[in-house]
Amino acid sequence: MRVLLVGAGGVGSAAVGIAARRAFFESMVVADYDADRAARAVAAVGDDPRFSATRVDASSAAEVADLCRAHGITHLLNAVDPRFVMPVFTGAYEAGADYLDMAMSLSRPHPTSPHEQCGVKLGDEQFARAPDWVRRGRLALVGIGVEPGLSDIFARYAADTLFGSIDEIGVRDGANLVVDGYDFAPSFSIWTTIEECLNPPVIWTADRGWYTTEPFSEPEVFDFPEGIGPVECVNVEHEEVLLIPRWVRAGRVTFKYGLGAEFIDVLRTLHKLGLDSTRPVRVGGVTVAPRDVVAACLPDPAGLGDRMRGKTCAGTWVRGHAVAGGAREVYLYHVVDNEWSMKEYGSQAVVWQTAINPVIALELLSAGVWAGTGVLGPEAFAPTAFLDLLVEYGSPWGMVER
Repeated sequence: MRVLLVGAGGVGSAAVGIAARRAFFESMVVADYDADRAARAVAAVGDDPRFSATRVDASSAAEVADLCRAHGITHLLNAVDPRFVMPVFTGAYEAGADYLDMAMSLSRPHPTSPHEQCGVKLGDEQFARAPDWVRRGRLALVGIGVEPGLSDIFARYAADTLFGSIDEIGVRDGANLVVDGYDFAPSFSIWTTIEECLNPPVIWTADRGWYTTEPFSEPEVFDFPEGIGPVECVNVEHEEVLLIPRWVRAGRVTFKYGLGAEFIDVLRTLHKLGLDSTRPVRVGGVTVAPRDVVAACLPDPAGLGDRMRGKTCAGTWVRGHAVAGGAREVYLYHVVDNEWSMKEYGSQAVVWQTAINPVIALELLSAGVWAGTGVLGPEAFAPTAFLDLLVEYGSPWGMVER
């Protein structure tokens, strides 16, 4: 397996550190628009000859394809912002490489009823290309981070082994992380956070299909395990709601995120001021998108690890009837302590928790344990081998009965 990793930010750099401890691949080319950042990611794993660094413009499908061909790439792992999904996805296809990402192609709200009806949904552009990938005999494994990704694998595992029928699947994300020295410092890409939090959230029900609601709707307090405790969670647009119903039968699917009142207020203020916009404006002879300015003014999430304290939890709550009959309710989850991830890998907890999952998926693909063609989500694959390998990597998952 010869891997091209596009993006050497927080998640990409963490993936390099995780992959360096495994032997399943022949080489990994780390590419970024900033060649120095790619070089730093490679340097962090020492003199491992399997790794090399180069530059790539992720907005150019042709440049991505040329890089794949130049290095004989078999698998491309996309670790850049979702605005670059389609050119990177297209570049992998044109070069004949299999493809993995952690966030799917962007949505566009319904033009007249954005809080009731779906417009272009997350991943629609990629799924529209599925027949092309099937004809070419290539695989695009989409949404294989932690959320989406591990959360979807939990949903499939619950359906396969724990439940006879499922009434509701709800992905719930919460943390008690604190960043010392900052009043406001997101632990993940602010560009992506703005995109998913301010877009209309999608809900799926068996009788209605996909529909939308208002951002931050249906607040609930969810009690997270391993000392995190109760966190108020709200509806947020996320890929799981678009992926899980394609492969797992359930009455209802939602995604709720524990943002906190202060974070929500900041996002609402950015929206009111138009600072969440991706449309370029001209300022003093320079053209720049307001959202890019916001991102530039905030600290790089990859560099916050030394200032962070606490744990982050990603998981999937499932309610229904057990295989043997009777009501059942469980929460399958994965917790990462920032102190542990910094000490063990030098990566902060949120980006490390995202990065481990595509590396595991690559190992399963390399071994032939996972295989397929077309555009597929994590739910399309047998979950047990993935969860076993997660434990082998030293990061076990858990389950609590509710």
